[in-house]
Amino acid sequence: MEPKLEDVAKLANVSKTTVSRVLNNRGYLSQKTIDRVYQAMKELNYQPNAVARQLYKKQTDIIGLLFPTVANPFFGELTEELEKRLYDEGYKVIVGNSMNNAKKEADYLNQLLSKQVDGLIVGTHNQGIEEYKYEKLPIVAIDRNVNKDIPIIESDNYHGGVLATKRLLASGARKIVHTNGPASLETPAKKRRIAYEDTMKEHHLTPITVEIDFNISYDEKKAVFHQLFEDYPDVEAIFASNDVDAALIMQIASEQGRRVPEDLLVIGYDGTKIIQNIFPNLTTIVQPIEQMAMTAIDVLQKRLKNETTDREYLLPVSLKEGTSG
Repeated sequence: MEPKLEDVAKLANVSKTTVSRVLNNRGYLSQKTIDRVYQAMKELNYQPNAVARQLYKKQTDIIGLLFPTVANPFFGELTEELEKRLYDEGYKVIVGNSMNNAKKEADYLNQLLSKQVDGLIVGTHNQGIEEYKYEKLPIVAIDRNVNKDIPIIESDNYHGGVLATKRLLASGARKIVHTNGPASLETPAKKRRIAYEDTMKEHHLTPITVEIDFNISYDEKKAVFHQLFEDYPDVEAIFASNDVDAALIMQIASEQGRRVPEDLLVIGYDGTKIIQNIFPNLTTIVQPIEQMAMTAIDVLQKRLKNETTDREYLLPVSLKEGTSG
């Protein structure tokens, strides 16, 4: 006869409610009680339902993905790629748009710490969250620095910045403006800015970086770009730190009667499929999204098995030829 929940309760000398709480990981239970219930299940060869079986092996087979917003094409395509590959590996996925809300990010980390998810892949930019202090967490970061222990998967941002700036210089531009996030934000994307500034200085030119807060709306961004053209009316080229900004800049340039590429050169960054389809003329630096997703999952699986991982995984970028810059 198939053993029942009450048989487990009887053998473990606990109530049926306690067995149920052990299986569903609810409420406070002593480790002694939990071990007794699992021992009874083992002796009776009791097979609980799928949820309980996952808890029995102390795994949920759920991975959390936490990015600023999937409305951004780069994070949207990255999330899609990760979800597809994780599903093929037998995982279910929960997706969180943190919108750079530190509390939301801490909530996801607490889900990990309370074993509701097996691991996290994060790409948000909140600094100093207390929950990251633990070592050996099954977390992988994409394009962000979390702590010294968590591995980072990133494309070669510095090389990308050099490629973009040299391309504009080779086209004859000298007054080149770069848009990037706040200097205080320690992210790998900051290396694009450093590369641009280094390359400009090597050519004895003055770098001009316009800072844009990641959290602002499209309307606020447009206002910043209108201001950019007012502050630098003789700008010849703009290297935008992402393709969405590049597209907005081209739109505003057009409204002001500036033609791309005749009056203004523009280069973007990311090279997502959607932007390449909508703006096929945009010259951009392409991040290897599929390779980044694949590497992130490989590294996360190593973390889940407590295997050693590198601190940093640097993947190559490429220049996509367009007519905009």
